Amino acid sequence: MCMGEVSIGQTVAERLLRYVKYDTQSAEGSKTYPSTEKQKNLAKFLVRELKKLGLKDASMDKYGYVTAALKANTKRKVPVIGLFGHMDTSPEISGKDVKPQIHKNYSGGDIVLAGDSTQVIRPSESPELVKKIGHDIITSDGTTLLGADNKAGIAEIMDAVHYLIKHHEIEHGTIKVAFTPDEEVGTGVKYFDVKMFGVQYAYTMDGETIGEVENETFCADSVKVTFQGILFHPGYAKGKLVNSVKIASDFVNRLPKDRLSPETTEKMEGYVHPNGIQGAVENTTVKFIIRDFTVEGLKEKEKSLKAVAEETVRNYPRSIFKFEVEESYRNMRYVLDKYPEVVEKAMEATRMAGLQPRMHSIRGGTDGARLSYMGLPTPNIATGGHNYHSKLEWISVQDMKKAVEVILSLVKVWAKA
Repeated sequence: MCMGEVSIGQTVAERLLRYVKYDTQSAEGSKTYPSTEKQKNLAKFLVRELKKLGLKDASMDKYGYVTAALKANTKRKVPVIGLFGHMDTSPEISGKDVKPQIHKNYSGGDIVLAGDSTQVIRPSESPELVKKIGHDIITSDGTTLLGADNKAGIAEIMDAVHYLIKHHEIEHGTIKVAFTPDEEVGTGVKYFDVKMFGVQYAYTMDGETIGEVENETFCADSVKVTFQGILFHPGYAKGKLVNSVKIASDFVNRLPKDRLSPETTEKMEGYVHPNGIQGAVENTTVKFIIRDFTVEGLKEKEKSLKAVAEETVRNYPRSIFKFEVEESYRNMRYVLDKYPEVVEKAMEATRMAGLQPRMHSIRGGTDGARLSYMGLPTPNIATGGHNYHSKLEWISVQDMKKAVEVILSLVKVWAKA
């Protein structure tokens, strides 16, 4: 049975507008955890808000993890369920001084952002926008990202908890919430104590198009290819100097230009993506992220990349290279397929909220992937956000309210299990 929108009210949007004012941008390569101390500012605020709602055990640990529990109101044996959201925003786009804008009763057409008229959200480039006529659309002013990824998920979890507290007639088991830092840099649950958290199944509220349930991520590795040259004074270097910068450039230039890259792939296609290069004459390192939905596909791409490096150095006989692979995460479907009821209940909850559920694969990662391999099966549920990691990020207030309905329906589904 679908709840009326009026019963939930506008609080979920109000929460998002509060949360995005906190600059929680994470940082690649940081030696601290969390990667930026400022993420804890939002964490502290969320602890205060949870306590104000009545969750007296709400706390933040030394890593910045926020946890709290809403106790069961039924004597029946119901599995303990966890709800996760991440506090940090992308390290690629500024999250400082976000100025959220509400475009009420969207009537169609382009949305020109007030702070930078070159930033335009176009229905032709964001097809879901066409379906949101009459909705209230939240964006940034175009000078920063919005931060709906993933503060919308946090707002939706908080609003659902608030609703459950106010409506004792909704039977539920114990519900635990967790808000994590550093998801965007791949270490969101690095120190998270799954055993102590004490839930049997969990869900991340970190998806996009409303109605989608995500049970699959990429498999991901990081690769470093370091080329070693020979350094000599350039004035006396004839026949002696071997320039590793040129070798690395030659190597990158040999990569396929019409396939196997983020800009040429979609859907279930993986890719090989050079995302950094650093060095000098003697040593130059090219960094890659490798993605595929299967471990076999991932390993095949790494094998091909190594073959390109070997082919390159054959043209520089006195050069050598080092090829290093570091595992990032694996497709959570390998785990979730062993617990089909976790995904099935998310699909049922989506239907109960009046939506047509769609199974979707993430062309990326999520805390849920790592949590699943840490022993906590955790699929991903949509928040309603779009154009993540960009200044053109947007979300519909009405879709956020639907996401709250999905959470409440999920609680009901588990309570009747």
